[in-house]
Amino acid sequence: MNIEDLRLYALSLADADEGFPFGEDTLVFKVAGKIFLLVGISSSPLEFNVKCNPDRAIELREEYECIKPGYHMNKKHWNTITVDGTLTNKQLKEMVSHSYSLVAPKKKK
Repeated sequence: MNIEDLRLYALSLADADEGFPFGEDTLVFKVAGKIFLLVGISSSPLEFNVKCNPDRAIELREEYECIKPGYHMNKKHWNTITVDGTLTNKQLKEMVSHSYSLVAPKKKK
């Protein structure tokens, strides 16, 4: 997965938008004004931050070396993912979707 694939996937999620609120080096994706994905534009290899359920975040970090506590983020709720080929595109998309689901407005029944 490259940065453009990641960007297109994030923007495919309902009401997601993108911007550069922290400067030109960090692309930020939000839904309803809440951040669910941050991507370093010039990071090589590609790295991004996603929100994660705290218990799941610990499990993922223990299972995969390419997943670390969120860089410059709340380490309990955010992971930094290094795209180094360890995780499949499907797994990477699932992490973005999970992050999105944690901050997106809940649908009323």
